[in-house]
Amino acid sequence: MPLSDKDSAISTDAFFATLTRIRNVILPAAARSWLNTPRGLLTGFILVHLGFLIFAALLSLRGEAFSDTFIYRDWARAGFDEANLSGGPSPWVYPILALIPMALAGLAGPGPFFFLWVLMTTILNGWGLAKLTDRGRNQNAIPAGWWWLIFTLLMGWLGFARVDGLTAPIVLVALAYGVGRPFIASILLATATWVKVWPAAVMLALFAVVKNRLLVVLAGVATSAVVVALAATIGSVPKLLNFLTQQGDRGMQLEATFTTPWLWLSVLNIGDSRMYMNTDINSMQVDGPGTAVMSVLMQPLLILAALLVAGLTFWALHNGKLNGTGKADGGVDRTELLLAGALTLATAFVVFNKVGSPQFMVWLAPAVAVGLAHSWREWRVPAAMLIAIAVATFFIYPLFYDALSHNNPVMAGVLTIRNVLLVVLFLWSVRRLYSLGKKTSASVPALKES
Repeated sequence: MPLSDKDSAISTDAFFATLTRIRNVILPAAARSWLNTPRGLLTGFILVHLGFLIFAALLSLRGEAFSDTFIYRDWARAGFDEANLSGGPSPWVYPILALIPMALAGLAGPGPFFFLWVLMTTILNGWGLAKLTDRGRNQNAIPAGWWWLIFTLLMGWLGFARVDGLTAPIVLVALAYGVGRPFIASILLATATWVKVWPAAVMLALFAVVKNRLLVVLAGVATSAVVVALAATIGSVPKLLNFLTQQGDRGMQLEATFTTPWLWLSVLNIGDSRMYMNTDINSMQVDGPGTAVMSVLMQPLLILAALLVAGLTFWALHNGKLNGTGKADGGVDRTELLLAGALTLATAFVVFNKVGSPQFMVWLAPAVAVGLAHSWREWRVPAAMLIAIAVATFFIYPLFYDALSHNNPVMAGVLTIRNVLLVVLFLWSVRRLYSLGKKTSASVPALKES
């Protein structure tokens, strides 16, 4: 490990040693040993997801849904035809493949919609956990599996009642295939991108690091061709790219990172800043001096940030160091670089986004989970930050979103802390990419952590 990385790891040793001591006090040695087994992890998965399934079943029996699944259910009931809707956002605010799980959940009618949606998410999460741990055979990956479960639990309904929760485990599986199976990984990422756009960030990282980039391009083209054929079959080709334009004129969303100054202007009642609900897209936004200009600037800022991170990833690959085995491989360890690039790009998609919905936090988890399985010590810092981000997000939504949207200063403070953590995570990720690309004359073995 290069000296700068080693120093960075040592600087956090005291903090993580304290966490380890607290864990050891709470959990006896026998419990820790059992939890670190495939059976223990499977039990945890069942308990976490069973709780969500029971709650979903109870709501479904009453004919109800939860959060955005109310909107998804209405879309499915209307046949995804805007003419059959009485108002609200269009179903074409999402890419076309997002409509497939909505249609599947609506096959039995509106009653069981929510339960079936949560069941699909549970199945995909199980697939992701199985791939992450090699169905429990990779003992070193089981702690990473537990981290994924804890993060899933903390995010709560943001992962189980939004489209984002379906895409996260698909991206996790794609990253687990990674540079070893780039064609399969690219098909999964392209498919997930046609459900929600954010996996394109991970696909860009994959393109930057694999040896045969043609495979990534071919997989993306082939998947998109199938999507176009599907759209032609149902007569929806004219609407195929509506998701790129439907949100172009929206303002600065309340939770977005760059909205934070106007959030506080609204809380303090300064400069005519105010919060309001954009009913057309079901989004709470902030309006004030300069927000219109910032809203226009956010899209090019996001594109610029993504291009700069992709360029840094390319640079790290071609200007990199010896990999962990001590063998020259054209630069840095490609798997580590893929994960670092994926996290940096996904974080850029959150930080430089004028939307900033709370469910966006699930975008960051797949790279961290696979990173922990790859090298726990190197990835424990972003893992800890993301747990803190998940806790803050849980307080924002669903607990106190109403208070936040009514200028509550305490919740504005929680949101500000969450947004600062996102910026810190982005800067950490950029620094990590840079450190991977620095030339070193020797490689120092990484210390193992008990």
